[in-house]
Amino acid sequence: MAQIPAHIRLPARIDSLNPLLAFVRSCAERQGLGQERLQEIDLVMEEILVNIFNYAYPDLPGEVEVACRPADDGRLLVEVADAGVPYNILSREDPDLKAGIEERSIGGLGVFFVKQLVRDIHYRREDDRNILTLQIDSEPRP
Repeated sequence: MAQIPAHIRLPARIDSLNPLLAFVRSCAERQGLGQERLQEIDLVMEEILVNIFNYAYPDLPGEVEVACRPADDGRLLVEVADAGVPYNILSREDPDLKAGIEERSIGGLGVFFVKQLVRDIHYRREDDRNILTLQIDSEPRP
């Protein structure tokens, strides 16, 4: 029997952050993820959502939709969608962590941490929407 994904759609504004984080945390808790992993997921989702709030809709208000469902292999699938400016966070180069602080460009660490905490992330642009799919393991990455 196929599971219907749970989803939430809210305005892409900073005051939507806590309800969206609570929604994803609830999905992850139902999946049985431990406290350490829940905290990592909170960080990942906050980075992704705040980027959408700040950059996806530069001129007009918009919405963000988050859907969660368990995968057959025990992972949690989280899909984040917005109809904002096309942007694939995965196309951003990882920062040079060996460079001195004055040699580094501003930004990019948040996306880098997202990539470190979530093993499988996929981006697609479909029906004029950015769709980011996260396949979250129950255990933190080593």
